Amino acid sequence: MNLRAVDLNLLVMLDALLDEAHVSRAAERIGLSQPAASSALDRCRHLFGDRLLERGRGRMRLTPKAQALQQPIRDLLAGMTALLDPPEPDLATLHGTVRVVTAELPPALLAGGLYQDLARTAPRLTLALMPWRGASEALEALARGDADLAISVFPELDKDFTRRELLREHYVVAMRKGHPAAAGFDLERWLAYPHILVSGRGETYGALDEALSVHGRKRHIGLVVPSFLSVPPLLLSSDLIALLPSRTLPPGEGGPFVTLAPPLPVSGFPLHLAWHRRSEGDAAARHVARLIEARLATPAGA
Repeated sequence: MNLRAVDLNLLVMLDALLDEAHVSRAAERIGLSQPAASSALDRCRHLFGDRLLERGRGRMRLTPKAQALQQPIRDLLAGMTALLDPPEPDLATLHGTVRVVTAELPPALLAGGLYQDLARTAPRLTLALMPWRGASEALEALARGDADLAISVFPELDKDFTRRELLREHYVVAMRKGHPAAAGFDLERWLAYPHILVSGRGETYGALDEALSVHGRKRHIGLVVPSFLSVPPLLLSSDLIALLPSRTLPPGEGGPFVTLAPPLPVSGFPLHLAWHRRSEGDAAARHVARLIEARLATPAGA
C-alpha cells in the first residue's frame, strides 16, 4: 500500500464512526457535516475493502472487520498524538543537568532567583552556568552539544538555531548616593569625574568615547574592569561614575545608588535566549528556558 495516498484524517473519522456506530453522531463529534461524514465512510470502505458499518435492526452494526480494526486504530491515533503533541513530563521527576552559557545576567538571576524557581518546580535538575567566551563560541558549544541554552546578544542565526528576544535593555548612568555629580547632573558634571569602563580586552576607548569625540569632548577612564557585575561595589567606595545596563544594578528603589539618564543618547540592545534544534525535544532544557523567559520578562526594579 502507498501510505502517501492515505489521508490520515480518515482514521480520525473512522475512529468516531466505529465508536458511535452512527454517521450523524460521529459527524457532530468530529465537527463535520453529515454528508461529509457519509463521504468519509465511503472512502474508508474503499480503503479497507469492507462495508465496516451495516444497517441492522434499527441501528448500524459493525462488521467483524470493523470490530477488529477498532483497537488498532485507537492505538495508532494515541501514538500519533503522543508523537506530535507529547504530554508534558512530570517536572518533579526530571533528572539531569541543563548547561547555560551566558554573558552577564541581572544580579537577581545570578544571586539565586533562577535557582529558586528551578528548586520549586523541578528540584532534581541541576543548573550549570558556564563561562562566557564570546557569542561565536557560545553558538559552537550549542552546536556541539556542550551547552543547552545561551543568553547574550545574538545576530540573526541559521536554521539550526532558535533565537528568542528576552528583553530590550537600556543604559543608565550610575553613581553612589551622595556623589557630588548627582546634584544638577549634566554633561559637564558627568565628565568632571573619572569613569569605569567595562571591557573584556582591557580597552580604554569605546563607542561612548567615539560619540563624545564627535562633540569635541572626552572623558577620563579611571578604571577598566572585565565585568559589569564588578562595578556596583566599586561605585560605592569611590567617586567613579559608570554607564551600565539598567539591570546590572541590584533591583529595588531606595538603594545605595543614583541612576540617571545619560547626557548623550546611548542606544540600548536586545538580550536573546538561543538554543540548537536538538534541545527542542529536551524537556529539562525547555523548562529552564521558560523559567529564564519568565524571570527576565519582569521589568527592571520589580
